Amino acid sequence: MSPRLSLSTLADLPAAVARPAYDIAAAEVGVVHLGVGAFHRAHQAAYLDAILARGHTGWAICGASLRSPDTSDALDPQDGLYTLAERSGAGDKLRVIGSLRRLLVAPRDPEALLSAMSDPRVRIVTLTVTEKGYCHDPASGTLDEAHPDIRADLANPHRPVSAPGFLVEALARRRAAGIAPFTVLTCDNLPANGKTVARVTARLAALRDDDLGRFVAGEVAFPSTMVDRIVPATTDDDRALVAAGLGMGDAWPVMAEPFTQWVVEDHFPLGRPPLEEVGVELVSDVAPFEHMKLRLLNGAHSTLAYLGYLAGHATIADTMAVPAFARLVARLQDEEVTPTLHLPAGVDVAAYKRALRERFANPALRHRTWQIAMDGSQKLPQRLVATARDRLATGAPIPLLALGVAGWMRYVTGRDEQGGMIDVRDPLAARLKALADEAGPDATRLAPALLSVREVFADLGADPRFAGPVREALARLMARGAAATVEEMAGG
Repeated sequence: MSPRLSLSTLADLPAAVARPAYDIAAAEVGVVHLGVGAFHRAHQAAYLDAILARGHTGWAICGASLRSPDTSDALDPQDGLYTLAERSGAGDKLRVIGSLRRLLVAPRDPEALLSAMSDPRVRIVTLTVTEKGYCHDPASGTLDEAHPDIRADLANPHRPVSAPGFLVEALARRRAAGIAPFTVLTCDNLPANGKTVARVTARLAALRDDDLGRFVAGEVAFPSTMVDRIVPATTDDDRALVAAGLGMGDAWPVMAEPFTQWVVEDHFPLGRPPLEEVGVELVSDVAPFEHMKLRLLNGAHSTLAYLGYLAGHATIADTMAVPAFARLVARLQDEEVTPTLHLPAGVDVAAYKRALRERFANPALRHRTWQIAMDGSQKLPQRLVATARDRLATGAPIPLLALGVAGWMRYVTGRDEQGGMIDVRDPLAARLKALADEAGPDATRLAPALLSVREVFADLGADPRFAGPVREALARLMARGAAATVEEMAGG
């Protein structure tokens, strides 16, 4: 049986593999992270690994999965160690990350997670639970009080199941024990993410107790952030590639592009690690960075995912290799997205867009269109719909934004262009399919049916300035298919 990555085998790694440059045993947990998936392990955990390497030993991570035990099951036998593989056309760089010192699975032992979050040494709780993990209405940014997890947390607040429920219960316990509240640092793609999570958390707290709600709203810090790194889902081929580079097995490495960015509002009442020492941008206002990234990167990514999938392309790089898709993205970014932005000072937006398109085209990253297409009902409001709203407010046209939305509509019908089944992963999947099935394959019926979903479109679904272009784009897709439609609309 081949050896496996662990503390006992670290010394056996090839010299070319980077490894923790610090005493792992001396690292103490100062951060609890909710949602310990691939993105966190390729992003925040890598930054904190670099912090630990600079001698700041109080900032190791206790990571918690709120649903699946898969990460814990994979990494516990490896003492929390895993490989970060940076992939590009120039080759692969392997780095073993040691910052994840403890792994918990909330459904197995919620009390262990609450105890960790209540520890006075924990000063920050970070989150990557995806947009749907906040149990909110994506169109309004408010708590979905009818969400099954929220109802469960209100019925049994001391044994929470949702991310907001764990935050509220842990903050309540710290308050009762006279321990200052931790800072809540969300790293998910939500608009004004700190403010949104503050609103959701404070509302849940108020539903439990008015005084607790006022405490969360007035005493807990929720800095906003912007995070950026492309992190595809790990495949068995990736595991084999990493094992060959390590000379030993790693049950769950993470793959990422070389580029990484983290912009953070600098508001940490209990203190923070020296993030600026490892390349984090600390700012007073994240909003310009957030809008730029959500709209130029994420909006384009979703558009490529839906249209690329429908056109038969398995990955974003495969999609970008088609000249018409590359032209479409450039036009979308230049003509319809950029005019809506309030750019951060000193940013060369033309260079930023060129870099994004190069990142999308990275042939070493097998970022599946199907993966990016997940949870579209949670993503569209901030990635495409908000941009369209701003365009319409100035009387500007939205043909390419409408095409992205129409691509999502065509995708969530659950049937591809050859009549095959699409595995639609979305919190609203059943409802969306029921609407699509009732409307049938007629864009004049299908578009209004899906535009009625207020969680995605709010009042914009009934606005003819939005509904008209979306219906026209959907009719094109239904009649001509995605590849031909993109060729027609991308320009020469």
